[in-house]
Amino acid sequence: MGWLKRLFGMEKPQNAEVNPAPQAVQQAQQAASPAATQQIPPERVGLNGEYDQSGLAKRVALAFDQDPQLDDVNTLWVAQTSGTVVLKGKVPSQDILNKMVSVARSVNGATSVDTSQVTIG
Repeated sequence: MGWLKRLFGMEKPQNAEVNPAPQAVQQAQQAASPAATQQIPPERVGLNGEYDQSGLAKRVALAFDQDPQLDDVNTLWVAQTSGTVVLKGKVPSQDILNKMVSVARSVNGATSVDTSQVTIG
């Protein structure tokens, strides 16, 4: 079972990307300038560029799914606190954890990776 399915109960959406271009958000309240748009914060960009409260965590999960070294680690969870990727659970080795941190940091919007809740063994 993949990361997205296990953590978020979803299959990989068609055209999902780890680092999609964010879609513009229309501001309905701005009557003076109805065409005004606002950018989605990088940590809130979803798998297809849409706004998603858990966008960063989902894109990190997708990145883990796409890495053959990481796609079968099923004792770790991914969450986010703003731009911080939070990893929780257990990994088989320090090498795997280092790889996961490297992959997570490569995702647009990730400002840091918290591994304080990860055990190795």
